[in-house]
Amino acid sequence: MTSVVLHDQITNSTPNIVRIAIFGAGPAGFYSAEELLKHTSHSIQVDLFDRLPTPYGLVRGGVAPDHPKIKSVIKQYERIAQRPGFRFFGNVTFGIDLTLDEVLAHYHQVLFTTGAESDRHMDIPGEDLPGSYPATAFVGWYNGHPDFHHLHFNLSGTTSVVVIGNGNVAMDVTRILARSPNDLARTDITSYALATLQQSTVKEIIVCGRRGPAQAAFTNPELRELTELRGADLIVHAKDLTLDAINQRFLATHASEPGHQRNLEILKAQLLKGEGSQSRKIRMRFFTSPVAILGRDRVEGIRLEHNALTIDAQGNFIAQGTGRYEELPCQMVFRSIGYKGIPLPNVPFDKRKGVIPNRDGRVINPATNSPIPRLYVAGWIKRGPSGVIGTNKPDAAATVASMTIDVEEHRFLPIWADPDSIPALLNRKGIRYVTFADWQRIDNVEVANGQPVGKPREKLTTITAMLSAVRENT
Repeated sequence: MTSVVLHDQITNSTPNIVRIAIFGAGPAGFYSAEELLKHTSHSIQVDLFDRLPTPYGLVRGGVAPDHPKIKSVIKQYERIAQRPGFRFFGNVTFGIDLTLDEVLAHYHQVLFTTGAESDRHMDIPGEDLPGSYPATAFVGWYNGHPDFHHLHFNLSGTTSVVVIGNGNVAMDVTRILARSPNDLARTDITSYALATLQQSTVKEIIVCGRRGPAQAAFTNPELRELTELRGADLIVHAKDLTLDAINQRFLATHASEPGHQRNLEILKAQLLKGEGSQSRKIRMRFFTSPVAILGRDRVEGIRLEHNALTIDAQGNFIAQGTGRYEELPCQMVFRSIGYKGIPLPNVPFDKRKGVIPNRDGRVINPATNSPIPRLYVAGWIKRGPSGVIGTNKPDAAATVASMTIDVEEHRFLPIWADPDSIPALLNRKGIRYVTFADWQRIDNVEVANGQPVGKPREKLTTITAMLSAVRENT
């Protein structure tokens, strides 16, 4: 990690102005900007950067297209973007377009809210076979994320899909595979994804969780939605819902979290349906862990080990293999076992946890265990991929509280606060940054493109197309 440069040789032209750069324009970035702009003791100016031309992070690129109500939070972010002192710089990548030293030369504080853009691996044989994918890739593909628009998922030759994981992302993947394409046709799903799903021959989606139904991470609404899908049956086995003493102890220990018990009740109600009568089947399997993906040239099946819930020496409820195995035929596997952050150039990173090490939101130097002046973190890159969109709001407020304390105690040296300096620097480098007004032009084009086919929008899925939309509509 390079040393942090404090530019004491240049003076702040307006001493009461505090200029702050935020990298990552997802929920954590917007909530942080909102908290910062509330403060009146100093004149706060916030520049929010993102490597994509589009803001909103996973709200745009991760929330399933059939969940438009969740995306309505964007209206709140639009109001934040209109506040005095706020600017958006899209299509700017930290560490490439702007180095850490360059950013520190122009801002009093730097906040990283870059989220968790990578996925965790299972580290089992066959994981890299064609037909085995991270759920993040599938989600990004059907949502039109520029990183994934080029992918191809051959659903027309697939009858059985295995989804590994029991979180809400696993539920999203399962639901999109199982839902009737006619129900998706009036959402903002990409046209190419809709065409692929219309050709799908998938008849069975098997969802595997390493622990039991009482420990599943999916929420009650996500599970209930699977039970109500037109054209699909959710199938469970009574043996998976029969709780032994350890599972009962888990429920007692987590009695203050009624979602666990409610998930069980929802699943037990499905027992009455048996195999059901719909053309597609969603089979929920619990206490299973993949140990190998089978196939020679592509995915042909999966090998699972049966687990039992146990309690370790620290009192944690864990899944432990029993030595009993089974093999299931399938043609596609999606792993949905968690997101993780990716390192940023010259910023400390904890590879094991996939986060930037921090204390109270202040970035920590691992060598000294002390805060690095002027560097902060919020959101998933701070705490790991946990919670829902709204969880980022109190998390952001906690980090901003630390930033505010450091401002009041003047824990930085004066720097140049000219607001035109960053646009000038980017222009000199030839970087075509996107303002919030530019994003609104992209937004207008997408909405207009969706109207002829009755969709809320038809997303532009490449950076080239987005920048062209800005040029043609300026």
